[in-house]
Amino acid sequence: MRGGRSLGRRFAWLRAAYTVSAYGTGLGFGAFSLIAIFVLHAGPTEVSVLAAAGLAVGAVVAVPLGPWVEFRRKRPVMVAMDLARFAALMSVPVAFALGRLTFTQLLVVSVVVAAAKIAFTAASGAYLKALVRPEDLIVANGRFEATTWTATMLGPPLGGAAIGLFGPVTTVVADAVSYLLSAAGICAIGGREPRPARAGAPARLRPGDLLDGWRHILAHPTLRPLFFNTILVNGLIMATAPLAAVLMVGRLGFAPWQYSLAFAAPCVGGLIGSRLAPRLAARFGRPKVLLAAGTLRACWPVGLAFICPGTAGLVLVMAVQLGLVTCVGVFNPVFATQRLAQTGQDRVARTLSAWSIAGNATTAVMTALWGLLAGVTGARAAIALAGLLMLATPLLLPRHDRSTRHGRTPITAPALRGVRRGSRGPR
Repeated sequence: MRGGRSLGRRFAWLRAAYTVSAYGTGLGFGAFSLIAIFVLHAGPTEVSVLAAAGLAVGAVVAVPLGPWVEFRRKRPVMVAMDLARFAALMSVPVAFALGRLTFTQLLVVSVVVAAAKIAFTAASGAYLKALVRPEDLIVANGRFEATTWTATMLGPPLGGAAIGLFGPVTTVVADAVSYLLSAAGICAIGGREPRPARAGAPARLRPGDLLDGWRHILAHPTLRPLFFNTILVNGLIMATAPLAAVLMVGRLGFAPWQYSLAFAAPCVGGLIGSRLAPRLAARFGRPKVLLAAGTLRACWPVGLAFICPGTAGLVLVMAVQLGLVTCVGVFNPVFATQRLAQTGQDRVARTLSAWSIAGNATTAVMTALWGLLAGVTGARAAIALAGLLMLATPLLLPRHDRSTRHGRTPITAPALRGVRRGSRGPR
């Protein structure tokens, strides 16, 4: 399997759109937390509530979006979600310029962005599965993962410098514009996209549509343990992110650019890991790679409890993050490929939407709890507890791919061939 081969012009446009939005997200890394700290003078509990409330309410708003996306053409949905995020984010610099920015507005924008992201992820996952051959999914996901880590490596230091030079809302503008450019790139893909089976049906959803994604996940012997593992790991990592910002910037005296650099430079490990993922999966098989990388990634976060001031503290954060993101860089594309491979084309959007909703809700609850915990015990103790809990998460990983032994056929080949012919030009 050669990771450098072309996957077609339309995939190239899709990746270009993803790249520009990923770089915008990288530039805006931690922007809302920094705005809350420096402009609105928020403490650790408020910063955690900001991170949690947007995810929680956004997840609730997005519950009907998965079934709605499933039965509609995916590219128009992706464009609409990009434009919604552009409009929501641009309201922040406008309010700041007018002197009217409030904590409530940041919460509302967080909700809109979170809900739009869930719908976009569901649509883009279904579109990707129809766009490339099943054997190319690991290559495609590896390229997206590499783009994510490259953007995360370069974006936050540039964003931190921009905040220092031009003010705290500068990177929010860049993030907003990136979604506008992403929408333009998706429009440029061109070609006909087949109309899903129920695209012409009434807009009212059947009750079972809302729960079908969760039923598929929880009944599947491979997806079920992956589901619980990933939402718990992501929740623990994200719950400590605002606490790390408060600890480093608010308590230990690190400058915003130092905070951004500490989390950005180690992302080279994610780039390396994403490049290795297709080769490791081809050699050892996806289940073994998921188990090994998922176990190793759990060993690092507890180290963030020992952050100290000065150069030593920066070196410690970088070392911990390097180990973590290298393992995540291997795990994520293999996991994304396994999830798509085990899900039929007719329920991809609902499954991805259900997964994102559950993940966002879990992250929101855990972020709020850890914010409250930090208010009682301090940010360092809360980070330490999250790190200790992470050490137990490998117990939730699947030891084998049991789906084939249960007679499951996750990919409907004739349906995929029909979709692929309609959404892609001659190869």
